[in-house]
Amino acid sequence: MKNVRQAKITAVGHYVPEKVLDNFDLEKLIETNNDWIISRTGIKERHIAAENETSSDMSVKAVQELLEQRKMDASEIDILIVATVTPDMLFPSTAALILDKLGVKTSWGFDLSGACSGFLYALSSGAAFIKAGTAKKVVVVGVDKMSSIMDYTDRNTCILFGDGAGAVLLEADDNGYGIFDEIMYTDGEGEKYLHMKGGGCLNPATHETVDAKMHYLKQDGKSVFKYAVKGMQEVSEEILEKNNLTGKDLSLFIPHQANLRIIDMVAKRIGLTPDQVLINIDKFANTTAATLPLGIWDALQDKRLKKDDILLLAAFGAGFTWGSTLIKWE
Repeated sequence: MKNVRQAKITAVGHYVPEKVLDNFDLEKLIETNNDWIISRTGIKERHIAAENETSSDMSVKAVQELLEQRKMDASEIDILIVATVTPDMLFPSTAALILDKLGVKTSWGFDLSGACSGFLYALSSGAAFIKAGTAKKVVVVGVDKMSSIMDYTDRNTCILFGDGAGAVLLEADDNGYGIFDEIMYTDGEGEKYLHMKGGGCLNPATHETVDAKMHYLKQDGKSVFKYAVKGMQEVSEEILEKNNLTGKDLSLFIPHQANLRIIDMVAKRIGLTPDQVLINIDKFANTTAATLPLGIWDALQDKRLKKDDILLLAAFGAGFTWGSTLIKWE
């Protein structure tokens, strides 16, 4: 049987800011403590971007690492897709700013907003260009400067998030490797549980919106927890069943890193052992769209991915958005 053209990941880059905000630092800002944060979330520290460091800045560093790894020039990028909820500005796109900072004038790109599922959405979009033959090299970036939309007087949210960027290069494969299935969902009713209501055309910036803290992320943690466990479990089970696989067939599961308890519950429900699950929430916290590419990068550093491994990615985020992707690693 002839193999169908797929999109495979051929290089991975990452960047996290130098500044680290650990739980003991947060004890000085809000009423909380290290033990409570670890027991409820699994987070020990998070990286925080400098005041003048933007999403495009972090992305450029992740892409430059990717380019160096692949031994290619930025001008070889055909399309750049950026998943983010913290763009440098509403327009021009962060993708345009990244390409400019890389000195590229012959490519095109765009931003995509899918919150914590954004990287999966962007990966799916990039893979479609590769499969269609309209691009040879697509760079997909997941990046967020979550500290820019955090209320550091709200302990329900500020303990959960960090900043960072991850990037992958997609190229064609005709030998059975790469992304071989994906399932994505969106349910806009989740808006009431997780949102940032200020800054768009519904609530443009005014003194009133600033005073009401509408430009910060707001979350109903209990509801999001419940929906996240259900959503990631069901979409993971669905994609495994669709491909006649079980948890035992997976080499590695990289879930969105929102809460360690969510990860543990989902992993157990789909029949995975701890050594099949990548966890880095302790050192990065929830970096939203950057979480999954940072997870892939981490797995490669620890040599947890090798040729012919079956990798499952899953995420759940604001919208609600959720999805899963299966990859045969080369």
